[in-house]
Amino acid sequence: MSRLRIGLPPLAQLSLHSPVAFARLDRAGRVLEVGNRALAQLRQGRQAIALECYLHPVDSLLTCIELPPLPAARIKAAVSCAAQALILGPSESMHVAHGARDAQGQVALSWLPKTALQALGRLLQQAGLKLEGLYPAPYALAVPEPGQVNLCRVDDYWLLRQSIEQGSVQPWMDEPLAQVHASERELRWIGDDAPAPLQALSAVHRWSGKPPAWGLHGGAVADSAAAKGWGRALGSLALALLVWVVGLNLYASREAEQGRRLKTQMSQRVQQVFPELPVVLNPLQQARQQLAARQSGAADPSQGFANLVRQAGNAMPFIAGSVQGLSFANNRLQLELLADTPNSADDAWQQALAKAGYSAQHQGNGWTLGPIAAPVADALETVTEDDHE
Repeated sequence: MSRLRIGLPPLAQLSLHSPVAFARLDRAGRVLEVGNRALAQLRQGRQAIALECYLHPVDSLLTCIELPPLPAARIKAAVSCAAQALILGPSESMHVAHGARDAQGQVALSWLPKTALQALGRLLQQAGLKLEGLYPAPYALAVPEPGQVNLCRVDDYWLLRQSIEQGSVQPWMDEPLAQVHASERELRWIGDDAPAPLQALSAVHRWSGKPPAWGLHGGAVADSAAAKGWGRALGSLALALLVWVVGLNLYASREAEQGRRLKTQMSQRVQQVFPELPVVLNPLQQARQQLAARQSGAADPSQGFANLVRQAGNAMPFIAGSVQGLSFANNRLQLELLADTPNSADDAWQQALAKAGYSAQHQGNGWTLGPIAAPVADALETVTEDDHE
């Protein structure tokens, strides 16, 4: 599978329409195509394309420090301390990356503002490009042979590649050339118009370099991963809320069913203990009343109460399961119903009660049942006989 490499302009000037130099490489690292194209035009097809980005020299803050042999964790701490002395400004605002310690004790490190990295990550995501590597500018150059240094000029800067891990960026002047000559290393020029007596390499070596094992892309990828992480967190929260609501409804339904079973069991138990009760409307209260009546020594405690309860259960079926409380005194039964109990518009049940010698009066949130006075009962019987005649 081919790879795409691009040379970024200064990050402060980068946009979706910025022209960028690019190169396509095959799996073996050979350059297949080079050119210039707008960043938004690099995507091919619907799938996001993976790419390696190389910073502009102005953004390539790169150096080497010498460290003694240390464990990997100690090297990271030593690099952080060294970076604080090199960075102009608060080090917390910078993303610092570094390589491994080589045989000469040199450790390459680079840094870039976190805000610039995050902006780059968002811009590449908008262009449909997947960032796989972000490196300082010199690492795009081909890796030189031992004892050699590859050299290239980009805008007003020298790019030097000393090894797989080491590179440098310096302003365009003659001093870098003199310093390399003094180190007894052979300079090799990449591109056309090589200054004498430098050996020239073809321009494809500008893009054929093997990148180091480290890079700055961790800062940009971390920002994108954090955004996706927030999305996943919100999705998980919504799913958890949905599961909680469903579970709460199931729990409420189970508790309501358990309450109905308990009430049925209580009614059956009261009916067994007090078989003289014709109808059990409120198990707990009716059981208490029966116990109180028996303890008081009443001869037939259920005579008037049982008749009223029987008549209420037969004539008023709409109150079944809705009795919140009841009381019996002076041969009158008072029923307190739940607030949401519907009222029956049919008065046939009241006529049935009247024929049995009882009346029902609606009071507040309930009914009061009691025997009809004798004159009234006689009058009702007379009216009934006249109706028959």
